[in-house]
Amino acid sequence: MDDVLKQIIEKGGRKVYCILRHTSKSGMMRVIDFFALVPRTKAEGQGVGVFYLTGMIAKELGYPRSAKHSGLIVRGAGMDMGFHVVYSLGRKLFPEGDGRTVTGRNGDKAAETDGGYLLKHEWL
Repeated sequence: MDDVLKQIIEKGGRKVYCILRHTSKSGMMRVIDFFALVPRTKAEGQGVGVFYLTGMIAKELGYPRSAKHSGLIVRGAGMDMGFHVVYSLGRKLFPEGDGRTVTGRNGDKAAETDGGYLLKHEWL
């Protein structure tokens, strides 16, 4: 499964889009959906294809899904939980990095070895 998920994310420029569906009253739990936007080929026409990633991410990372609000149930507070899920996904898909991406994180000049930083996220 992670090969299909990885291919979709790669085609989408390694960006995952997040949509907040619900927040608990306590603020300690959120329900978030995840998508990738992939440019269509010439044969498919103009525009982008929208890929719903929530189910695949749930299987890869072991997050439960909300029956009432759709999306993943993500527990915790005090940080960007969309970032947390996408970072965790990057570490799962690229456990040793990709061997070529240089991010300059902390002034490093070597290839990124933390796969979590290879994916970006954006809230919609």
